[in-house]
Amino acid sequence: MNLTLKRPICFFDLETTGTNISKDRIVEISILKVTPDGKELTKTWKVNPGIPIPPEVSVIHGIWDKDVVDSPSFNDLAKEIHTLIKDSDLGGFNSNRFDIPLLAEEMLRADIDFDMKNRCSVDVQTIFHKMEQRTLSAAYKFYCDKNLEDAHSAEADTKATYEVLKAQIDKYDNLENDVKLLSEFSAHKKFADFAGFIVFNKEGQGCFSFGKHKGKTVTEVLDKEPGYFGWVLNSDFPLYTKKILTAIKLRGFNSK
Repeated sequence: MNLTLKRPICFFDLETTGTNISKDRIVEISILKVTPDGKELTKTWKVNPGIPIPPEVSVIHGIWDKDVVDSPSFNDLAKEIHTLIKDSDLGGFNSNRFDIPLLAEEMLRADIDFDMKNRCSVDVQTIFHKMEQRTLSAAYKFYCDKNLEDAHSAEADTKATYEVLKAQIDKYDNLENDVKLLSEFSAHKKFADFAGFIVFNKEGQGCFSFGKHKGKTVTEVLDKEPGYFGWVLNSDFPLYTKKILTAIKLRGFNSK
């Protein structure tokens, strides 16, 4: 079967130096772009992260410092990658919680104004967990009856993710072949940012999801405690979270 697409969708996977969205860096990125006419384009890059890859991480994905020493930095690749994905929705496996937030950080560090405001994101892992509760290798075996060779290779994981999504749509009658509906189904909560530090309440207002102001609206907190804005900007929060917080603050100014 083919996905029903109104615009292109880019499935992608990252291999990184670790799992800290703010501090870790990409060492490999693979993107599979699928267009509404069913054409597929795959691009994969090794990336010099500019920091050492911890040996315990290299053991998992098989990429060592020596493998990327002559590779371009993400800054060198950012414009090319952004050009490839800028007209597309995004899909991945655990992408809403990891790959998209970390990609956003890398883009913002490269001075590219990456945003998800007008995109859908389909997280195939969330669909899998809601339906079957397993891992990507198990999902690939379960839905596609194939063994995932080269697991933790970005390109192999990307292609497997795309195949799993198509098989999921085939298998479940209540999953519609529509990226917007798949995006809604694969969302955990409605986050204003990627990392989940700012969430939307039932009224659609941005609220803090952590700390002493958990559950309070951003506007309310910043009105009563203006210094909290500066504390967040100067702390180790993801750049995208800071970007969203600033946008909410500016909207508050403009509405007064």
